[in-house]
Amino acid sequence: MEKGERFSEYLFVKMGPGDRGPKTTEDRSAPVDPTGVKKWFIDNKLLVITLAGVLAGIAVGFGLRPYHLGPDALIVISYPGELFMRLLKLMILPLIIASLIAGSASLNAKMSGKIAVRTLLYFILTSMFNAFLGIILAVIIHPGKPELREDSTAIVENKRDHKILDSLLDIGRNIFPDNIVQAAFQQAHTVYTEPKTLFSNASASNDSVPLVLVREIHYRSGTNTLGLVFFCLVFGSLLGTLGQKGKVVIDFFQAIFEVIMKMVTGVMWFTPFGVSSVIAGKILGVSNVGQVMSQLAWFIATVTVGVFLYQLIVMQLIYFFFLRRNPYKFYWGLSQAMLTASATASTAAALPVTFRAMEGPLRIDPRITRFVLPIGCNINMDGTALFLAVASLFICQMNSMHLGFAQLATIFLTCTAASVSSASVPSAAMVLLLVVLAAVDAPTHDVSLLFAVDWLVDRIRTTNNMLGDCYAAAVVERMSKNELMASDAASMEPSTLPNGLPTSNTEVEIGIVTPGKKSIVSNDAIIDMHLHNETNRI
Repeated sequence: MEKGERFSEYLFVKMGPGDRGPKTTEDRSAPVDPTGVKKWFIDNKLLVITLAGVLAGIAVGFGLRPYHLGPDALIVISYPGELFMRLLKLMILPLIIASLIAGSASLNAKMSGKIAVRTLLYFILTSMFNAFLGIILAVIIHPGKPELREDSTAIVENKRDHKILDSLLDIGRNIFPDNIVQAAFQQAHTVYTEPKTLFSNASASNDSVPLVLVREIHYRSGTNTLGLVFFCLVFGSLLGTLGQKGKVVIDFFQAIFEVIMKMVTGVMWFTPFGVSSVIAGKILGVSNVGQVMSQLAWFIATVTVGVFLYQLIVMQLIYFFFLRRNPYKFYWGLSQAMLTASATASTAAALPVTFRAMEGPLRIDPRITRFVLPIGCNINMDGTALFLAVASLFICQMNSMHLGFAQLATIFLTCTAASVSSASVPSAAMVLLLVVLAAVDAPTHDVSLLFAVDWLVDRIRTTNNMLGDCYAAAVVERMSKNELMASDAASMEPSTLPNGLPTSNTEVEIGIVTPGKKSIVSNDAIIDMHLHNETNRI
């Protein structure tokens, strides 16, 4: 009796809501759920109030601009948004560690390797496509005008010696940290400093000799998420091979993940106030919004067209090609996470909300989301690749530089590589833009003009970064369907299947199709056939 009940639970999980037979009399007499507009508002109440918070923030920001509020008033207005950001960032580190260890431990090492290869391949190809799309749009629209240089008087520090090679080497240094505790709050990066000499007057006596800067490895504040991701993946994969010995540790990290998600649920009700405060504070903190928008309108339009062209057309085609489902339902299910990512301008800050959407209404396999999303928020920067390509060509066009095929190819490859090394924090792409410009010997002093609108463009492109992670998880889940089903079958205990069906990973011989002939059929096929027969019987 117990076996039948446990199998029924497994069967009903596998079946969709439309496969569970006709409604009984009790079902017909049950209260009717609200339909129409009322049901939509009930199901999406959090999304509605978050959107209301965004609109309220915009209204408050532009409504208070004529009063020229002082710095104290700006701090008070921005304070709820600051607390909201701190709450979200508070949960990032335990969420990444718990999700990666629990997710990779639930998969065997071979399966983890396959999923990792598919994930990285998807991320690299989409980043390359976004860099290519940004170059094409910048060449066609041509947003850069030479007269804009007259309005750009600020000078950026000379960082031309920083090369793309340094960024790539820094990625390796951060992937393999020498101290896992230090990786929780510091990350390595290359800086160029003046060589130290024994005599302080030595440099003064040789003013005619050009100064040669030397590389040094320094540490800056910020979580080294690449190193933590690598450590957790290896730790979780090996933990899964210990069997019963490691089950206690896996349950521990699983419990941490569930606790963090319960905390996220509570924080989400603070979202409307936090989002409106962040947006109002940013709008009030920018001087001459109208002038900046009019000067850089074509640049903003180029980035926006690229972002939404990729979001609304390319992403949806990729989703439909692999999953053969309506992609816009999936897109709509991520609305809450998109609003949070856009308001905070950080993929990492929106990661708790993204987990909640992917494993909740969208029902993506938790083993995939906990594997793909933490990796994606660190190395998958589709929007950043597009922004870097558009911004690089914008600066070159503003300086009347002619770019041939070799220079365009350099920008394409450099933007792709730089986007991988981009941190998932606000305005990280502006530092990488200096690296891309240095690769084609373009002047860097005009980058200061883009700082005036980066607060807006950063929020637009961050949605691409976040959506890229989610669509990657959906595609990888589809491509890994057979491995996940095999893992489900292998993990089932013998008592969970009736009639003594084998649950080991061996193969058995059964007679099918033609009497007297034997065929080799795996456990998965046996389970699927049994489920099919049980469904028809019910």
